[in-house]
Amino acid sequence: MKTTLLVVDMQGTFTSLTEKCLPNILALSSHFKFHQLPRIFTQHGHTKEELTPPLKNQLVKRWGPSGSIARGSADWELMPDIAKAAQDCPIIPKNTYDAFINTNLADVLQETGIERVVVCGVMTDCCVDTTARSAFNRGLETWLVSDACGTGTKKQHESALNGFGFAFGDLLETAEVIERLK
Repeated sequence: MKTTLLVVDMQGTFTSLTEKCLPNILALSSHFKFHQLPRIFTQHGHTKEELTPPLKNQLVKRWGPSGSIARGSADWELMPDIAKAAQDCPIIPKNTYDAFINTNLADVLQETGIERVVVCGVMTDCCVDTTARSAFNRGLETWLVSDACGTGTKKQHESALNGFGFAFGDLLETAEVIERLK
């Protein structure tokens, strides 16, 4: 089954959430690269127009312009280790939790014949969970990598994982993903 790694929003603004998950994301990326399996990265951000009233983007309305990530800002940049890992990979710009909405992600997956998506990144309970559920709802087998995701609190993290694992796909740790892909 053709599988891709989907790394969600590993950007400067989220650095504090990634201490535990970053090494696992890098290990997954290295494994996929070594085995010549595709990797896709997303990058969340908002245009100046989206950050200027009247606000039309629901995330900007929810968090306010100052609580949103401006495209081109330092917070918007991929973390240095992730930027290095993402060289020669598609980077999908997005402006909402679901990486399939307002993007070409579905087209990229379809054009390359992807049937399974391995999802990791930040935030577990926002963009990661929403994107993973959306992948499942689009007919893709979806694995969510529990130790390669980060969010604000342990409670948020576990709640998102439990909800996803109950109804949408497999919850795996990094070592399990690597073993299953052998």
